[in-house]
Amino acid sequence: MTSMTKLAPYYLPSACFLLLTVFFLLMPPLRSCALAGGSRRLDRRDALLAGVLTLAYAVCAFTGLGNTRSPQTFTDMENRTVELTLDLSGGTVSHLMLFTGVGIGDYQIRYTTDGTDDYELAHFYQSHADVLKWHDVDIDYWLTGGTIRITGNYNVWLGEVAALTEDGQLVGLTSEDAALCDEQDLVPPKLTFMNSSYFDEIYHARTAWEQLHRVPAYEITHPPLGKTIIGLGIALFGMTPFGWRFSGTLFGVLMLPLLYILAKKLFGGRTVPTACTALMATDFMHFVQTRIATIDVYAVFFILLMYLFMYLFVSEGKLWALALSGVSFGLGAACKWTCLYAGAGLAVLWAIWAVESAKSGALGWKGFLKNCGFCVVFFILVPVLIYDLAYLPYGLAAGHPNPFSADYIRIVLRNQKYMFSYHSALVSTHPYSSRWYQWLLDIRPILYYLEYFPNGTHASFGAWVNPVLCWGGLLALFALAYLAVVRRDKVSRFILIGYLAQLLPWIPVTRLTFAYHYFPCTLFLALALGRCFSVMRLNVPRGRLWIAGFTGLSLAVFILFYPSLAGLPVRSGFLRSWLPTWPF
Repeated sequence: MTSMTKLAPYYLPSACFLLLTVFFLLMPPLRSCALAGGSRRLDRRDALLAGVLTLAYAVCAFTGLGNTRSPQTFTDMENRTVELTLDLSGGTVSHLMLFTGVGIGDYQIRYTTDGTDDYELAHFYQSHADVLKWHDVDIDYWLTGGTIRITGNYNVWLGEVAALTEDGQLVGLTSEDAALCDEQDLVPPKLTFMNSSYFDEIYHARTAWEQLHRVPAYEITHPPLGKTIIGLGIALFGMTPFGWRFSGTLFGVLMLPLLYILAKKLFGGRTVPTACTALMATDFMHFVQTRIATIDVYAVFFILLMYLFMYLFVSEGKLWALALSGVSFGLGAACKWTCLYAGAGLAVLWAIWAVESAKSGALGWKGFLKNCGFCVVFFILVPVLIYDLAYLPYGLAAGHPNPFSADYIRIVLRNQKYMFSYHSALVSTHPYSSRWYQWLLDIRPILYYLEYFPNGTHASFGAWVNPVLCWGGLLALFALAYLAVVRRDKVSRFILIGYLAQLLPWIPVTRLTFAYHYFPCTLFLALALGRCFSVMRLNVPRGRLWIAGFTGLSLAVFILFYPSLAGLPVRSGFLRSWLPTWPF
């Protein structure tokens, strides 16, 4: 595949030239266009529109999310040997399947016919990447009966063992430990993302399970709250692919009505909020990233919340909204540190509000100092409290349940030091990594899953932004920059600050980064297009028709690429990548 380094010099200048050309064509009408119009009060019709979009998206998002049944009983195999007896009438065993739980170590699999002499069949090593997955284990000899002995080394947990014939038929097993062969009906015909973990689920879903069971967490490179939320889905639906992906998908669904509300407050009317919500519902990144058990969805959800409440404050002066913005900031930071970038954007917005309020005489020194004290409480003290309480699973696992004890505080501080050193010193490579300037133009998606099948089909999916949103949103940002600077449009300024707060901190970063780090920016790309739509609705003949056409184009592209978003089997060549750096 052509390297990204060679492609970047061609794509970036060409795309920037095209964007700037279109931008200069837009400048004359932007100088005198109307910027305000439409009611910003939510009513029943708004609730109906947002509800229909949310429901339609929810059906799509939860369909094919993952199996709802998976082995639930696990055996601690640390330095332990378990015997499994084969049913002599079951046929010839050609391979084994294991469903591995948490832990790192290995299994020695041996075979005996007389109970004395045994022979090694296989040696399976369970790495950190092999947890919560079905594994097809080839054996050195085909078996017609006898006893299999599995010895675990180090801290490994085993959920199920299955013996299969060459044509995939199960052979009966009995064991002294019934948990290893009590869920044979769950053995899948093939290994897919529907029945096994993939990508960073091997860290986050595992850690969610560990936090639920009050054992030391394996993945401690991010704050715990995101994994705790994943654990809620596991508590409801079990340790299944559907269970560990449920919470993220639900939060992705809930983003849509929140985005509708924010767009309604920003732009008014119904056409533009509906279009913005539809753009987010048909965005590739939003769809894929919320259907995988990682923590990014929770960070983006709380970023959306904190900006929604901040806008309610700066536009309507509601102190309760400012307080809830701070609470959302604390919850987001307790999920992932990238929410600190959003917090910087909130600080800029608040500072602009304070300066403008002081100039207009609406805010005197006494009011300013009171508001500063209010912000200290809700943007520092309350977030610190939320952050501290988020570490309760760590404290419980260590036997220190009091979140204000010295031992508990040491656990929290020790983890902050570890996280900082880990992320600042991370040196690694990845075939699907990308830099910030590649995110702007969708140059390098991250491939999460790829599997080829014997019938010539393959299934894959990855994360990147819908090109309609990515490229159209980038162009819209140029228009917003003009409106914010020349027309002093506060709505455009609000959206730009939110976008830049999420992008600019990544520019100096030299460590490994991926396309999904652009996920928070997609919120503001949709809103940037919404601002352009609102201008179009007020100033362009048949503006609503153009808005509907653009939104429909986003839906059409989503449908076209849906197989590469949902992991559906397709024939090679079914999907023609638009750029040679797209790996689908």
